[in-house]
Amino acid sequence: MLFIILFPSPSYPLQFIYVFLTLLPYKTPPPPSPSCSSSSSQHFNSLSLSLSPPPPPPSFFMIMAVSVEPLVVGRVIGDVVDMFVPTVSMSVYFGPKHVTNGCDIKPSMATNPPKVVVSGHTDDLYTLVMTDPDAPSPSEPSMREWVHWIVVDIPGGTSPSKGKEILPYMGPRPPVGIHRYILVLFRQRYSMKDAVIQQPATRANFNTRAFANQLDLGVPVATIYFNAQKEPANKKR
Repeated sequence: MLFIILFPSPSYPLQFIYVFLTLLPYKTPPPPSPSCSSSSSQHFNSLSLSLSPPPPPPSFFMIMAVSVEPLVVGRVIGDVVDMFVPTVSMSVYFGPKHVTNGCDIKPSMATNPPKVVVSGHTDDLYTLVMTDPDAPSPSEPSMREWVHWIVVDIPGGTSPSKGKEILPYMGPRPPVGIHRYILVLFRQRYSMKDAVIQQPATRANFNTRAFANQLDLGVPVATIYFNAQKEPANKKR
């Protein structure tokens, strides 16, 4: 008597059954009766289907593509940041309004800093930059980028209020057209507590990439953007 022990593959748990059965002595099955031929064929087909491997899970690249797709479509990736893989969760709220990529926010709702919550451990430190790449006009962004907010040393699991503000918050003030307002989060390699970070001399012509390079921040770990346009005076609330 021959005993064969086969270890199933985690991705194909039924594969070993097929291998084991093929090693058993082959016996010619009796011819099926006419009344059972159809059911026997169906049984064989169902057995073949049951031994088929499961479909592969979504690939890492498919997941990454879905998560950054709005940023690619909105040209955030390209105009402000390079391609990156989101690895941190960042939630942004203006009052009760939850900010999602590409949503519309009235400037009157964003006069005060948003509530921002960053995931992660308190041992991790983050830098947040809010910028407008469409100043003064989306068709002629000669002031790209206009920086609205810079905060460093934000502990993971907290908000910018726990960090060190380098540039005070300035709400959206789009003079013409629809502007994109982008919140970019970077993970710091070290604390900025003893670093000398000078406030930009002007908010105009800021460059998020150059700023990140200056502080050795690398690529972003999270990014969210919203749209805003000038409100008619009689509709501001």
